[in-house]
Amino acid sequence: MNWLTDTKIPVGRVAADGFDWLQINGAWFFDGLADAMEALIDAVLWVLQTPHPLLVVAAFVALTWALQRSWKTCLLVALGFLFILNQGYWEETTESLTLVLSACVVCMGVGVPIGIAAAHRPRLYRAMRPVLDLMQTLPTFVYLIPAIVFFGIGMVPGLIATVIFVLPAPIRLTHLGVTSTPKPLLEAAQAFGATPRQTLFKVELPYAFPQIMAGLNQTIMLSLSMVVIAALVGADGLGVPVVRALNQVNTSLGFESGFIIVVVAIMLDRMLRVDRS
Repeated sequence: MNWLTDTKIPVGRVAADGFDWLQINGAWFFDGLADAMEALIDAVLWVLQTPHPLLVVAAFVALTWALQRSWKTCLLVALGFLFILNQGYWEETTESLTLVLSACVVCMGVGVPIGIAAAHRPRLYRAMRPVLDLMQTLPTFVYLIPAIVFFGIGMVPGLIATVIFVLPAPIRLTHLGVTSTPKPLLEAAQAFGATPRQTLFKVELPYAFPQIMAGLNQTIMLSLSMVVIAALVGADGLGVPVVRALNQVNTSLGFESGFIIVVVAIMLDRMLRVDRS
C-alpha cells in the first residue's frame, strides 16, 4: 500500500495555501466584515444590557404575547428569565443571546433570499446542494480555524463560525416552503395577471411562512448549540462557564451553566413556535 500513500492528494496543503492567499489578498474584505459584525454585536449587546434586567424580561414577555397570544407561554418565558436572574447568569445569558440574535439577523437576511432564488432556479439549487451538505456535515471545530486566522479572537469569529454552520437551515427550509406552493395557487395568480413579484409576495411567501419560521427556529437552536464551541475562540456567553467547568471538572458549575442553556433554548423555542394546524 506504499504506492497509494506515497501519492497522497494534498488536500490540507491546498486548503492552507488558499487560506494564506485569502489572508494576504482579502484583508480589506475581512477587516470590513469584522467591523460590521462587531458593530452588530455591540448594538444588540447594548440593547440587552443597558436597561434594567426586569425591563428586558418584560420586553421579551410582551414579544411572546404578540407572537403567541398565550398567557401560559408568557408565564414560561417570565419564569425562565427569573430563574436565570436567580442563578446569577444574566450577563452570560445576554451575551449568548447577542450571539444568537446576531446570527439570526445574518442567517435570515442572507438565507431567505438565497432560498427564494434557489426555489426559482433548480440548477442553482442543484449546484448549491453539495456546498450546503458540506457546511452542515463538516465538524464544527474545523470552522474555528479559518475564523481565528481571518478574525482573531473574540465574539466576531464565534459569530462567523456560527453563521457558516447555521446558514444552510434557512436556505433549505425557505426553498422547501416556496417550492411546495400548490400549482393551482400559482396558476390562479397568473390567470389574474399577477406579476412574478406579486406572485412571490402575495402567494409564495405567505404559503411558505410556516417553513420560513421553522427555519428561524432551527437557526436559533443551532446557534445555541454553537455557544460552547464559540467560547473556545474567545466568545463571551454561557459557553465560558461550561468550558471552565470542563477544565476544572466542576460538576456543579457545568450543570448550572448547561441547564441555563437548556432554559434559554426552551424559551426561544416556545416564543417562535408556529401552529401549523
